[in-house]
Amino acid sequence: MNNISIVGIDLAKHVFQLHAVDDSGHKVFSKKIKRDQLRTVMANLPPCIVAMEACGSAHYWAREISQLGHDAQLLPPQAVKPFIQGHKNDARDAAGIAEAAARPATRRVTVKTQEQQSLQALHRVRSRLVRARTAVGNELRGLLNEVGIIVAQGHRVIRQGDIRQLLDERHDQLGATLCNVIHDLLDEWLALDTRIAEYDKRLEAYVQASPCTKQLMSVPGIGPVNATLLVSHMGDPKRFPNGRQFSASIGLVPRQYSSGGKNVLKSITKRGNSEVRRQLVHGARAALRQFQRQEHPDRLAQWVIRLAARVGQRKAIVALANKMARICWSILAHQRSYQA
Repeated sequence: MNNISIVGIDLAKHVFQLHAVDDSGHKVFSKKIKRDQLRTVMANLPPCIVAMEACGSAHYWAREISQLGHDAQLLPPQAVKPFIQGHKNDARDAAGIAEAAARPATRRVTVKTQEQQSLQALHRVRSRLVRARTAVGNELRGLLNEVGIIVAQGHRVIRQGDIRQLLDERHDQLGATLCNVIHDLLDEWLALDTRIAEYDKRLEAYVQASPCTKQLMSVPGIGPVNATLLVSHMGDPKRFPNGRQFSASIGLVPRQYSSGGKNVLKSITKRGNSEVRRQLVHGARAALRQFQRQEHPDRLAQWVIRLAARVGQRKAIVALANKMARICWSILAHQRSYQA
């Protein structure tokens, strides 16, 4: 057992599959254990590399195994798949994980801390509430449109209670059934809006207590949502060699299709975390509107305004989001403030 070099673990809910290899890549053991046995088994093994796919509960187990003296590593599932031989089962999955971990070129996923996972969970719940609020608002406008009532876009018209006043004026025309349904939708929308505002307050409180998020908010287009989302997703910024590598990890760089010395760049790759990418694009859109209203634009504003005039606003917004991602990486990696 002392010659173990790498242990690949195929994670599951109740039953885990382990596959251990030595320095030469030969199998030492392959066995299946229950969830409550994993800590005991790993504590009895000599210090080695413990590799797992970056999936559900992987960050938790990586932290637990690291405390036992092992080098816990998380691998992207798409990097493990080519090493799985034959039909899929737990034993072959664990063997493929161990084989992929033996390759230095295989990318690693940084293990998230408990704080980062908590912040990420807050963002996920908030995003779900925003989607639900949008769905309820669209349903509300659609039902009113069916009876000839057109409601203006935006949240203000719903928050101010104009729709309730309109329903009271046309109660006899619309009927009690439809009015009750609309009132129920209004109550549901307002309840979701209140919950989103509570999550926004939590994000604002986190920003005030975190110096790095305050530094990020000095960048145009970066508010509390983007700042906390970047911190929770990026983790240690120095795991990326430069800002372009970080922007590439969230899919904001062009897709390359080059051959024979001819470079062909297409649309952005859209890889990585879609929520981070989407929020950066939203922030870039707001920043571009702000830049266009400035009387004395800085270098960044001048660049994106000229770009928007040449290629159009949509492409310029994505390019600005890419630039913002690289600027945010530089701020976190070098611990410095934004210089316009």
